[in-house]
Amino acid sequence: MENLVKLVQIALAISVAYVWIFRFHNVLKEFKQFELSDLTRNLIGATKISLATLLVVGVWHSSLVLIPSILMGLLMMGAQYFHFKISNSLIKRLPSLILLILCAFIAFLSI
Repeated sequence: MENLVKLVQIALAISVAYVWIFRFHNVLKEFKQFELSDLTRNLIGATKISLATLLVVGVWHSSLVLIPSILMGLLMMGAQYFHFKISNSLIKRLPSLILLILCAFIAFLSI
């Protein structure tokens, strides 16, 4: 089970990094739809990338996993809220919902 948690940590971190680094054009479009400022977008992006980095480091230092997984989960809950607010379809909400579930899985097994 420990290896599964580490695999999920890495998958979550890679997913977040991929979206915020290589698919940034989608992030720009979504934050315009959400009517959030560039500063908010940049702060959320920096926070998510930092938390993703901590989750990867947590593979070797398990004490660093619980708080980043909870904080990332809270950010994913925020994403769900904003997708719901603008009435996005389930297919657009699904990525952040899956990542939210993965965060809960990591946090639950890290306790």
